Amino acid sequence: MAVWAIGDIQGCYDPLKRLLEKIDFDPKHDTLWVAGDLVNRGPKSLEVLEYLYSIRESVEIVLGNHDIALIAAYYGIKKSNESIDPVLQSPMADELIDWLRQQKFLHTDYTLGYCMSHAGISPEFDLGMAVEYASRIESRLKSDDVAVWLKQMFKHGVERFDRKASHIDIDRYILSSFIRMRYCYKDQRLDFDQKGTPTEKLRAKGLKPWFECANRKEIDLKIIFGHWSTLGFYQNDEVLSLDTGCLWGGALTAARIDVKEAEIVSLDCTAEAEITL
Repeated sequence: MAVWAIGDIQGCYDPLKRLLEKIDFDPKHDTLWVAGDLVNRGPKSLEVLEYLYSIRESVEIVLGNHDIALIAAYYGIKKSNESIDPVLQSPMADELIDWLRQQKFLHTDYTLGYCMSHAGISPEFDLGMAVEYASRIESRLKSDDVAVWLKQMFKHGVERFDRKASHIDIDRYILSSFIRMRYCYKDQRLDFDQKGTPTEKLRAKGLKPWFECANRKEIDLKIIFGHWSTLGFYQNDEVLSLDTGCLWGGALTAARIDVKEAEIVSLDCTAEAEITL
């Protein structure tokens, strides 16, 4: 039995299948962790969802911003595009969206010593807080009034965590931190706009990757995340970044995490994007 974590797929079904063949992944025995952004922009979002759904008993998924956008498009909150139209037009659309709504924003495994979220864990959250707040928005996503809730989530985000804020603003912060975060300021405010590679110029402006934020609360598990193709593969004792830009002709990367030192396997990708920004 092996446990593999994989970065953002974004509809790149063919590279996904080639990578799984390369690592000899067998859903009968092995487990696959997926760090979010299963769909959008790539050419085969429907095929990705159909495949992962077919092996759902062997998969642990956290949702990313593109997955939430797909769910929102299903409810008419966001516009669709040609890369996710096949999902929404599929006879399995209701089943697939309902399955996505049951997925997590944070997955933890204390035995393996890892947790996983699409964008990471807010510097303001310790692990207990992260688990609690992930559960909070997971419940919202599963609720009967999910469409009303999602519509509120797409309004302007909140950069700071404030326990005294409205329930909606707290939810916006929680959701944004789990699916959109990349940078933070020294006062732990999050920046949801900057998408580029960390540079000294950005650091001079006070922007650091969230995992370098001063006074970031300690997380006892190593955090696996994706969402940041311009950061690419990155690993230290505290984090493991696995979005290596397959969509943009980079690579799709998997890490075996049930071994003492993570085994990293990458597959070079051709330009897969059906760019629909």
